[in-house]
This record gives sequence, C-alpha cells and structure tokens, in this order.
Amino acid sequence: MTDPCLLANLLATAKNACLNPPAHSLEKPIKWAGITETPLQNTLSLPSPEISPAEFSPLQTPVLPDLKFLEPKSPFDNLQPNRNPSLIPLSELNPDRPAPQEMAYYPSRNIRPKSGTQMFEQRMAALQAGKTYTRLAVDSFIKAWKNATEKPTYQDWKYLLKQEAKAISRGQGANQLNVLIGDSLSLWFPSERLPAGSLWLNQGISGDNTTGILQRINTLNQTNPHSIYLMAGINDLRQGETDADILWNLRQIVRRLRQNHPQTRIILQSILPTRFAAIPNSRIQKLNKQLAMIAAEEQASYLELERYFSDEQGNLRRELTTDGLHLNARGYAVWEWALQQTESWIASNEIF
Repeated sequence: MTDPCLLANLLATAKNACLNPPAHSLEKPIKWAGITETPLQNTLSLPSPEISPAEFSPLQTPVLPDLKFLEPKSPFDNLQPNRNPSLIPLSELNPDRPAPQEMAYYPSRNIRPKSGTQMFEQRMAALQAGKTYTRLAVDSFIKAWKNATEKPTYQDWKYLLKQEAKAISRGQGANQLNVLIGDSLSLWFPSERLPAGSLWLNQGISGDNTTGILQRINTLNQTNPHSIYLMAGINDLRQGETDADILWNLRQIVRRLRQNHPQTRIILQSILPTRFAAIPNSRIQKLNKQLAMIAAEEQASYLELERYFSDEQGNLRRELTTDGLHLNARGYAVWEWALQQTESWIASNEIF
C-alpha cells in the first residue's frame, strides 16, 4: 500500500531495564525456540496531526467504581451527515512527498450497527454466510441485527472471534492479513476505515482486560498474520489493577504472539489518555514509557499514539471522544491516519 502523504520515522528506544514483573507469574517463562532475528528495539513515530477545534458540551467525570460499568458508546451515535465533514489538517509531513491540506472523515449515511448486540448479530450472520466481516458494507444483513436485543456474553464474543479466526485461516490464501486485538476501542474501529491492501481480522472485545486477552490469543494460532496491532490496558486501569500486573500481562501477550507468530510484526500500541481524573494521565504516560521498553525487549514494534490524542493538559482531546474514554468518528479518523502511515512505513521497510 502506498500513500504520497504518509511519513513514519523509525527511532531507536533506550535499552533501559523494564519494571520487574510481579512474583505471581501468570504462566511459566516462554522459551523462544527458533527465533533468530535481531530485536527491533524501535518505536514507530509519526508526525503530529493538527485537529481543528470544536465546541462540545462538558463531559461528566465519574469516579473509578462508576468507570467499571461505563458502557461504550457507538462512535456514530451523534453524526450529522448533512453537516461539513470533520477536517483534520496535517502538518510536518515529509517534504519530499506532496502533502494534502487536510484529511476528512465523512460520516456515512448508511444504517449501521449502533450497539455491541447489533454488531455481534451482524458478524454472526456474516460468518454463517461465509463472508468476511471487515469487508462487508456497513448495512449488510440488516434483517439479522436491526431489532436485536439479547446482549451477547463475553463467552459468546470469544466463540465468535474464534470462529472468525478459523474462517480467515481457511480463506486467507495469498492475501496479506492484519489483526487488531484489544478491547472496545479496537472492537469499534470502523471496518471501512481500515487501511486498504490487506485482509483485516478484528479481535476486540468490549470490556476486555490484559488477563482476558492473554487467555484468548491462542485463537490466532492457525492464522498467518503479517502484522498484529495490540492495544490493551485501559480496562485494567478502570478495574483497579496495578501497573506491575498490567505490564507483566502485556509482556506475556507480546511474548506469546512472538512465539506463535515468529514471522509476524507485532505492534504494541500505547494506551490512550482519558478525560477522567480517576485514571490520571500521568500514570498512563508512565505505563506507555514502560510499554515502549517492553516492545524493544520482546522483539516487537511500539506505535506511540498517545500524543496524537492528548490535549495540552495531557487529557484525551474532547473533540475525539464520545464520553471521555471511547472514541468518536473523528478519533477513529486519527487512529486510521496513524495506521495508514504505519502500514506505509512497513511496506517500505520490510525486514522479514
């Protein structure tokens, strides 16, 4: 995939010692049999987008117990298709390549799932019809999900994602496969906004934490991904987990992915900021510094997203969120922009 406006620089990260893991390891150390490549020890750093200001009503600030039960809102709930698109001017792009004046998110006028229940039923219908969910029109199988009300359980989601992974492993062929794995932030990534040129498998589950992801990543064992994008940790913070446990779990996830997919580029993405005082962004910033070192030590890449979503106070930019935690359409446009640049960088710096 190519895009004349994209730029990604590869910056070396320091080899500082990472936070020691807690004594209660979740599993025995993984043996790295057969892995001979040199550790990447790199951070994928992107130029910063400038986001036009907008007026939004103040967001409520729940306390930590309330955050545990905060339901994700659809990023499309408040879209008004007849208004101007959300414009995101870009700056500091590669001077050797022509750059556009802006990137725009055009709200879709199509009917699409607005709840996790509707999305689950749409994906189940697609699976039963032998279709790849991430390549569907957003209003596909509307009769199967429009009036859906029965909320799927966590186990239901695990089953669906496992079956989708099996289906993609059988039908991938010579196509390049990329995977998103994480929580509701990944789950709600608009499939039509994923970078073109690859098949995509979305393995996000709303409310999932690093322990849950660690326990279910074997679902990917039969797949052959080119890249795996991992983002997790915000739900652990909501649930009161310690930094040490979060970092240890994420290290184990990266190790397991590296062991099971030695030829795959594992991309650990930073935890995004919030607008909630109960989850200090100073804490998230410290965690992200540790994640960059974990990625370097575990032969993965680190995609630093935090600064593109932060305002001057370090909070999640108000114009990018539905509720102070989850992203709206503009927020996903920024993430899409980062993925496009990353995919472009990978295509031009392939090492495998």
